[in-house]
Amino acid sequence: MPGVIDIIRLPDRAIAVAGSTWQAIQARDALSAEWDFSTAENRGTEALRAEYTALLDQEGMPLHSAEPSDAEAAQVIEADYFFPYLAHAPMEPLDVTVLFDGKAATFWTGSQIQTLDQGIGAQVLGIDPASVAINTLWGGGSFGRRAIHDSHYVAEAAMVAKAWLETHGQARPIKLVWTREDDVRGGYYRPMHMHRVRAGLDAEGNIAFWQHRVVGQGLAIGTSFEQFMVKDGIDASSVEGLGESSPYAIPGWTVDVHHPRVGVPVLWWRSVGHTHTAYVVETMMDELAEAAGADPVEFRLRYLTDPRARGVLELAVEKAGAVPDGLTRGIAVHKSFGSYVAEVADVRMREDGTVKVERVTCGVDCGVPINPSNIEAQVQGGLGYGLSAVLREEITLTDGAVDQSNFYDYTPLRITDMPQVDVHIVRSAEAPTGIGEPGTPPIGPALANAVRRASGKAVRDLPFSRHGLA
Repeated sequence: MPGVIDIIRLPDRAIAVAGSTWQAIQARDALSAEWDFSTAENRGTEALRAEYTALLDQEGMPLHSAEPSDAEAAQVIEADYFFPYLAHAPMEPLDVTVLFDGKAATFWTGSQIQTLDQGIGAQVLGIDPASVAINTLWGGGSFGRRAIHDSHYVAEAAMVAKAWLETHGQARPIKLVWTREDDVRGGYYRPMHMHRVRAGLDAEGNIAFWQHRVVGQGLAIGTSFEQFMVKDGIDASSVEGLGESSPYAIPGWTVDVHHPRVGVPVLWWRSVGHTHTAYVVETMMDELAEAAGADPVEFRLRYLTDPRARGVLELAVEKAGAVPDGLTRGIAVHKSFGSYVAEVADVRMREDGTVKVERVTCGVDCGVPINPSNIEAQVQGGLGYGLSAVLREEITLTDGAVDQSNFYDYTPLRITDMPQVDVHIVRSAEAPTGIGEPGTPPIGPALANAVRRASGKAVRDLPFSRHGLA
């Protein structure tokens, strides 16, 4: 084909090397590949969901146990939750350029773990890591996608560069580009999870017990991250925000976990496990408050023993003021990455049954606020990212293959969906903590709590579009 310089053959793959990215893509698409799926993951979403549902009926590995209240439960609420696989969907898909002369290599790429990229690049090229330079470029979004245990895109570029040098005897810059379809259909995903909660209230409307079961892939299991992320068989990323890592002191809170073995490649995704654990805890807290006939803020304050969590909740509620006419309010508070964020969402139910988040008021405590403008921007961006996921995003599988491919069928937030976001920062003397991710977890449950109060629909099966709400 015009523009194709060479076909570089590698183990189990062939790479078309061309004069431009477009020519390389066209040449690749012209190839007819035959794949062996005999050892691949061939189950679809519904089959996996059925397996997860069955595990909800079985006791899992214990994570946390607390003493129950002495009082008997007068009311019990039971709920199952489903969270789909999600793509990272950065606006700039993966890309990397490498120049290798046989002795040293230079990579130009967006990277979240440069030392890992350097080490794996060196391993593939057969040189010392000290001979590998990583020039970190601005990445058009990453959200965890460029922090991967196998540095696969760096390794792939290194394979091509090494093969080119061996074939042609001279160095040439090699650029590897993943299209959006490549990444959506063949990338790494936030793990699918299911939760089951059974919680009881005593006759005075206080929590008597809370039984919590989590089912989902451990993203570190079987990777180089396992040694410091997995303890007693439990992947910390699946349960962060539950039990001892929660700002709540809940009587009788027990948590256990299942990690089914699934062949879908998974990876951390902005806010990682907090994206589903916060949703479950904060929507259940709201339902319990309503069942107890209590104000949702007052009910949370009963169990928020951490003064910083109490502070951001009270700040957000104070700054939100009265609920505007025609809107319904939902609240959520969560701690992640050492920071505390409370969000108050004012939501409108449209005549067609869909929802519009009009305004979100945020209280934030991330320690000493070194750069308030950056804190505000990160909270706004994280909130938008979380809202995008809960409204319409999901990755589904048919016979093991991903159904979605681009932004027409994996539909992220549009600018018309974005609410007004007001960020209020606590003046703190505590050590500064993370702020790129903590704005993401609370928006989903804040929205869900508003929708349930407005419509009576408890959204436990995400995304909202499954229920005609988005």
